[in-house]
Amino acid sequence: MIDIMASAAVAADANQTEQQQQEHQDTLQAHFQPNISADEIEQVFHLKRAQPLLQVFTALFHGGFDGVLVRLLVLRELAADAGTSAYTRADINTKLAYLLPESLETVLLRLRSNQLLAWDAQQGVYRVTPMARNVLSAIDGLLGLGQSEDEAEMGFLLSQVAGSQAVGGVSVEQLQHLLGRLVDLTDEFSDAIASGSEFRLRAAQVKWNLACDWVEKGSEILLAITSDENADGATHKAAQAIGRAQSKLLNMQGMFSRALNQIERQRVHLGQSGLSTTDIKRWLLQHEDLASLAENAIDQPVVPLFATPAEMIDVAETELLSERALGTASTGLPSGEDAPTTISEGPAMQLELDDLLERLSNFASLGNFPSIGEEAPKTAAVHESLLPASFAVASYRASMLPLLGDESEASLQGATAELARLPITFTPSDELVQLNDPHVAAMSIASLSLNFSLDLDSGTADE
Repeated sequence: MIDIMASAAVAADANQTEQQQQEHQDTLQAHFQPNISADEIEQVFHLKRAQPLLQVFTALFHGGFDGVLVRLLVLRELAADAGTSAYTRADINTKLAYLLPESLETVLLRLRSNQLLAWDAQQGVYRVTPMARNVLSAIDGLLGLGQSEDEAEMGFLLSQVAGSQAVGGVSVEQLQHLLGRLVDLTDEFSDAIASGSEFRLRAAQVKWNLACDWVEKGSEILLAITSDENADGATHKAAQAIGRAQSKLLNMQGMFSRALNQIERQRVHLGQSGLSTTDIKRWLLQHEDLASLAENAIDQPVVPLFATPAEMIDVAETELLSERALGTASTGLPSGEDAPTTISEGPAMQLELDDLLERLSNFASLGNFPSIGEEAPKTAAVHESLLPASFAVASYRASMLPLLGDESEASLQGATAELARLPITFTPSDELVQLNDPHVAAMSIASLSLNFSLDLDSGTADE
């Protein structure tokens, strides 16, 4: 009765499998562009060729994790018994007595329908298929390496390459997977060095040391591949690329050393305690709950007070208005006062200019500068007209003398224009004359002389 039910279940599963294959063929093209045929893609061809194996993985790993675990458990228990190759249903029930009969029956039907278990109807026994043993061997190898301390995650890839090389069947795809992992590790270590984090650098350096151990083991395999005359060009090219990636990975030792030395120079020490910020961070990382460190550290909890901007404006406005109200009530209106009397005084330089203009005007009209009288000379030295005076006043007077006789200035209005219209000629020279004056020690030799032509013209115009 059980055999009849098993045969019916197998037939139903076979029909279902054929139907699923037909649906897969119908829907595969729906994932590609309309002008692209799925059969033209090389990888699609390789995957379709491996369809029986892929269906085995689908049968094992389709569904939830609990169902996958039970299927692998049953298959591993049956394959682990190397003393016999055939199992009756009674043997299976005894070996897997901890499973419910309904669950065990469902798993056995699924494994039989996907060629993981073979049913011998004549002898009434189950046998583990060779494909199932290959799949379990690959899974066990991956699980075993996953449990070891292989942070570089290169052990499984290298074991696949080494195993294939030992039997003479290494493929380009296996080498490309190994090359991709080396490139990933190089980028990961470069990012750790660029981060400047001491903890990330030290973790990456530990992982780098493990990767270098695998590189040393893989160098012998790569040497055997490159020395193999039967290997094709693509295999040689992939092996050479792996060699270059390994060299780049090994050369990162200097980069790690320089980055750690730079961090060591920039490390901050806390006073004379000998502790650094690195020690404190390492100590904090050892505590999973940092908030627990504050327990019993504060007698009373800190109660923060928050004020919104609107409340702050109301308080400030109230304080301002209250001060204004108090000031107005106590003082009242101020009493009247007379405006202060001020005397407007002209600038000091304007007074000096007026004084110089007066001195030169007297000299030009009366001829009484530097002495008074008819016998006064019509030419005078400049220092006699500028002194006595302080150095600042004498310098200011001297700066005004070049305006004498300036026609453009004479056409304007003001004191400087009156100065320019005086009939006096200013004659400078480059030599100096020593003076007996408390403020000016020496002065350029220059003279002021009356311009008789301008004086006569002025007189004629007056007549």
